[in-house]
Amino acid sequence: MNASALAPEAAKLLVVDDQAINIQALYELFKDDHEVFMATSGQQALDACEEALPDLILLDLMMPGMDGFEVCRQLKHNPRTADIPVIFVTAQNNPEHETIGLDVGAVDFISKPLNAPVVRARVRTHLALKRQGDILRSLAFIDGLTGIANRRRFDECLDVEWRDGKRNVHPLALILIDIDHFKSYNDLYGHLQGDTCLRAVGAVISACMGRARDLTARFGGEEFVCVLPNCDLDGARHLAEKVRMAVQELAIVHAGSSTAAVVTISVGLSCVVPQDGLACDALVDAADQLLYSAKQSGRNRVVARMMELAPRAAR
Repeated sequence: MNASALAPEAAKLLVVDDQAINIQALYELFKDDHEVFMATSGQQALDACEEALPDLILLDLMMPGMDGFEVCRQLKHNPRTADIPVIFVTAQNNPEHETIGLDVGAVDFISKPLNAPVVRARVRTHLALKRQGDILRSLAFIDGLTGIANRRRFDECLDVEWRDGKRNVHPLALILIDIDHFKSYNDLYGHLQGDTCLRAVGAVISACMGRARDLTARFGGEEFVCVLPNCDLDGARHLAEKVRMAVQELAIVHAGSSTAAVVTISVGLSCVVPQDGLACDALVDAADQLLYSAKQSGRNRVVARMMELAPRAAR
């Protein structure tokens, strides 16, 4: 194995400055070791973060329109971007500005004109700290038994995707999954084998997800949940059927099941375009009701429906 195979993935840096010469200087400094993206205004920077999350942002403090303080403030108020380290790059040596910058969430200040070794060292330090933080956060969001996301990660993801769907008027689908007759499986084969079954089902559900933002999590006990951003009912139903068939095709023997001779799942699927006056918990409740319908109507099936919304009051 060569040394490059062991090298960490190149970090993504976003350089934000309204002056092309300053962007070019930072690009030349980091282009050989990192992926460098550029934005020339505060709004461009926010839009770039929505499209592809950078690992670190080098942000000019004084820009026309939206200044660096406001950009940083908005980044820190968005759960998707709150953990991205922001380093202010400024020609001004103003302690008051530095205090404000740290208060709005910046991790460091770099002065212009740039000192190349100092800039590299500070970026390297903050990238290392971010990697360590990412590892710790990921461990806090992993279910210890199945190795997939846990309930805490699901709650955070649902909140973020709900806000995104409401802002962009995109549908959000939620799939709630329950292993059929799992208590009987544990009683018949023991809890150790039951744990093996949970791991296998969790792994195959995760493998069915086709997009980076799709999330599979353990909801609790023998229940799993999938969050599908910007996915309509037909697309989510197709995926839910794919998951149901994939679990059945694992062919995990279940002699105690009255539904089939192998482990199967029941699935409730709800979809809605998030809107004001509606909480994301309502989507979970709707999927739970549909899951109950799937179990009551024979199990090993998908019951899917658009979430019913209360009619708006006439004005």
